[in-house]
Amino acid sequence: MNMVAFPKTGLEYTIKLDKENKLPTVWSMILANETFGTVITQNLGGFTWHKNSRLNRLSAWNNNAVIDLPSEIIYLKDYKSGKIWTLSDNINSEAKESYITYGLGFVKFKSTQNNILQELDIFVPRKDNIKINILKLKNLEPNRRNLKLVYYIKPVLGEDEIKTNGYIVVSKNNNLVYAKNLYKDNFKDTFTFVSSSENIKSYTGSKDFFIGKGNLVNPEALNKVTLDNYSGLGENSCIAIEIEIELESFEEKEIVLQFGEEESLLSAKDLSYKYSKVSNCIQELNDVKSFWYELLNRVEVDTPLESLNIMINSWAKYQTIVSRLWARSGYYQSGGAIGFRDQLQDCIGLKYVDIDFMKKQILVACRHQFIEGDVEHWWHEETKRGIRTRFSDDLLWLCYVVFEYINYTNDYSILDIEESYVMGEELPDGIDERYDEYLESQIKEDVYTHCVRAIDRSLNFGENGLPKIGSGDWNDGLNTVGNKKKGESIWLGFFIYDILGKFIPICEMRNDLSRANEYKEKRESLKKALNTAGWDGRWFKRAYMDNRTTTTEV
Repeated sequence: MNMVAFPKTGLEYTIKLDKENKLPTVWSMILANETFGTVITQNLGGFTWHKNSRLNRLSAWNNNAVIDLPSEIIYLKDYKSGKIWTLSDNINSEAKESYITYGLGFVKFKSTQNNILQELDIFVPRKDNIKINILKLKNLEPNRRNLKLVYYIKPVLGEDEIKTNGYIVVSKNNNLVYAKNLYKDNFKDTFTFVSSSENIKSYTGSKDFFIGKGNLVNPEALNKVTLDNYSGLGENSCIAIEIEIELESFEEKEIVLQFGEEESLLSAKDLSYKYSKVSNCIQELNDVKSFWYELLNRVEVDTPLESLNIMINSWAKYQTIVSRLWARSGYYQSGGAIGFRDQLQDCIGLKYVDIDFMKKQILVACRHQFIEGDVEHWWHEETKRGIRTRFSDDLLWLCYVVFEYINYTNDYSILDIEESYVMGEELPDGIDERYDEYLESQIKEDVYTHCVRAIDRSLNFGENGLPKIGSGDWNDGLNTVGNKKKGESIWLGFFIYDILGKFIPICEMRNDLSRANEYKEKRESLKKALNTAGWDGRWFKRAYMDNRTTTTEV
């Protein structure tokens, strides 16, 4: 087979790896629901998080495309031969070839090492804060095999593993090994846990003990009789559990390995118990696959280009939802924050899949607007902290997407939904941004008012009759064009012109006639400015700089 193969449906694809055929760089896959997720690579690298992929990483984010060092590793050891290997292709793997399948909501890994056939299914349930690994091991020999399985995790339990390292304490309660970070302020009441469908023989929270004089390829602890059942507090942190597996000749066995986080030890135990049976995990995996199939197949396009069909009909939609809206992360960038303009733009195409994505994002955006009309450029929902800026386009995307919603649904009732604002001191002169805690205001107004506040704030024109660019106008790289408050944007002028055209009929429908007339006058003046000051005789200019004479052109 080819190195990468798509079946006819295009809903999954398989990558074949061997000694001669390696991917040129890391190829990742994101599995997530609204509150929990994980990034997987072809080497089983990546990381896992709960609620926020930056502020509450459960395992380490390495972001190294050369090494792709996994922070979650499954080790196997044959007691008789003493051989140690992992399922990760780049850490002590003796597989002649391996296959990794990326599907909608799941990853499947398959290889054979030391006469053990290994199949690993990884997924995140639709609603629960847990990562499930279903490991199938098949003995290919006509004699009994006794194996040691160790599930190793380099924990973070916060934003920065350097800061949290040594503050993580690991304990065991029945068949649940759990960890707490005693250092962090955010998410401090959570319990990170690891468990299995098999009995956990021992555990350790000390990476120093686990590695010993070895390394991740051949950790010293795997050559010891057992792990040390040690909390690891004050030492280099890890979470590692040991399981003993016995396979009769040609026998196969399925083992569940869990990694999750909950708000209490009791809820962690309940969630672990829910997925302690292989059959329950398989059923949930099937439910996840069914969810994505039903959601993404509501709209299907058919073009002469098969690759385009595959991308549009499944993967573009899947990645927009999982990576952009839920995870807000990837292998190379793990921000965790919600961007005002970013996620509004992301949900526009999803109206054909589920209009609720767009409606929800509109209401979320309203709640992160200031009463003055400007908005948070990005924020973390969990900490109520975000950044107030002078970006001149962010606030207008709310209006643009509200119109898209109405135009698609003919549902004008969204304009009457009341949402609060956030409170914060306006930026003083000379300050272009401020990262701070912005709390919810007691003032609530309908979505229509949120929109017109944004528009009115944007009607701020310079000497050429063009809108002032502020600290950027969708192109964040133009952050110094208007730092003296004189720079003007031609692009923003076109955007405002379009927004005004969309909202004038809405104002008239709501009998807000004085505003409608004002918008008509502003739109006509803007049209003249764009076609005179904005035009150089051949091209539209890009922007006027603060010196009023220098322009940048498209």
